[in-house]
Amino acid sequence: MSSQSNRIEGVAQQVGGKIREVAGKVLGNEQMVADGKAKQLKGKAREEAAKAAERGKGKIEQAAGAVKSTVGAALGSEPMAAEGKVDELHGEARVKANR
Repeated sequence: MSSQSNRIEGVAQQVGGKIREVAGKVLGNEQMVADGKAKQLKGKAREEAAKAAERGKGKIEQAAGAVKSTVGAALGSEPMAAEGKVDELHGEARVKANR
């Protein structure tokens, strides 16, 4: 499953857990309340794991882009240097989007 799918599933688990928690409170069912809270925590953990995976991919992209940009500049290849910079910035954006 992709990081994006895991992130969406995590959010869905949190919403489902909250619904279960509220229903448990309305019905006076402590087990439902506890189950709902547990489901929310599982969902949050899943979402955070997916975000961490995306941040890792972004860091790798940043590093690879920086290397490509440096090598391109050293070789006098403007297209290669530019591609490297684009990759580096894309990685940076991925990291920021998954904080």
